[in-house]
Amino acid sequence: MMIRSLPVPPSDADLDAWTAVLAAAQSADLPQLPPPSRVEVAGRLSVAPARGRAALWVADEGVGVAGLLLFTDEANAHTAFLDVLAVRPEARRRGAGTALWQRVREELLAQDRTSVSTLVDLGGPGQAFAEYLGFENVLPMAWYVQEVPRQQPSPDPVPGHEFLTWHGLVPDDWAHAVAVAHGAMEDAPMGEVDEKIESWSSQRLHAAQQLILDRGGELTTVAAVTADGEVAAYTELVLPDPVGPRALQYDTVVVPAHRGHGLGLAVKRHMLASAAHRYPALRQIATTVADENTPMRRVNETLGYRRERGAAYFQLKLWR
Repeated sequence: MMIRSLPVPPSDADLDAWTAVLAAAQSADLPQLPPPSRVEVAGRLSVAPARGRAALWVADEGVGVAGLLLFTDEANAHTAFLDVLAVRPEARRRGAGTALWQRVREELLAQDRTSVSTLVDLGGPGQAFAEYLGFENVLPMAWYVQEVPRQQPSPDPVPGHEFLTWHGLVPDDWAHAVAVAHGAMEDAPMGEVDEKIESWSSQRLHAAQQLILDRGGELTTVAAVTADGEVAAYTELVLPDPVGPRALQYDTVVVPAHRGHGLGLAVKRHMLASAAHRYPALRQIATTVADENTPMRRVNETLGYRRERGAAYFQLKLWR
């Protein structure tokens, strides 16, 4: 089995092959989802990640693909994230997945990584293969999806808070306040995942947001702010393909001192109203929530999210 490393950025032919593998695998495993967009695939493969180094491989000219994110920040130099390992359905159980994994593992050991994690859909071939390799479920979660109605009621105000909406980068005047609010994510459930949450600065916030834009996507942030300039809560919506039918709800954060006032629900309602108006092709918003994150699951249920499928972070400890 020939496994070939891809440069970053890959050629147009390699992009087409990669997209075709993902489309074939998803059609077999998750037929209810829209096919992967070439815009999104090209962005992820062609633009280097903000907090790490990507390594890409393809098997036998398009039978399968694998992508690895090697973190470069000091707190996570011991671990990595397996972004994708997919094989065409008709080529499975012929060694392509195992061969790709061997190249991934060789790279992990060469970079002195002691663990690797990946996000797996439960109940399908991805879970079976991960368990075969020795990965363990360390953070159960699920995908939830919400339909986007065309007509949105005006969100109710929350006394003492103003709601601001930013498309693209958060303005410089607010970047530090949003980065400070992001620190509230430190108490989000992480199970036994080795990856550590680093403190955020305005520079890191802008780097993460710029990556989304550089990859061809669009980003909207809605924040609830106080009169003294504090960001009490915020939420982010990402469209990997601006004309696609499905968006991703990224972080939703409520600062501990402001919890209990409905701000998580309020920023999401403002976001939904903004998205329905700005993106006429948008039909669904998807997000993941850890099973133990009961408060956020309740917020999402109130908004109309429904559970779509089970998922989990799986992790493998590496030994030479």
